[in-house]
Amino acid sequence: MTSKAFLDTNILVYFFSDEGQKTAVAEQLLLDGGIVSVQVLNELTSIARQRMKMNWEELRVARDAVLVFCPNPVALTLEIHRNAVEIAARYGYSIYDALILAAAIASGCTTLYSEDMQHGHVVDGLRIENPFRAAPQV
Repeated sequence: MTSKAFLDTNILVYFFSDEGQKTAVAEQLLLDGGIVSVQVLNELTSIARQRMKMNWEELRVARDAVLVFCPNPVALTLEIHRNAVEIAARYGYSIYDALILAAAIASGCTTLYSEDMQHGHVVDGLRIENPFRAAPQV
């Protein structure tokens, strides 16, 4: 069984934006299916309201579209919180990034797609990949 990837908030933001190649990459990642957390949905809500100026109905439609491809969001639990605090302390991530890392690890993912975290860094078997990095020129 292949593990699904965990998608950070910025992947969803690009999915609903008009950012050219970044939007195309985000669309493919979402179409491939993945896992998100309730925290990611909360962050998307905040960004969609503040920066993207979505109204509440547009936001509900956007959330439901995400749930088609990522139908079982990971809930924040005390165990995830505890693991996040340890990850933040050990690696220096913010608590919010550490919560995403901990949720991805708890869900059994081996890849976290994120533009905002350190590309290539491995945390407890979870590899962070920036899907928007340009391929090296040969």
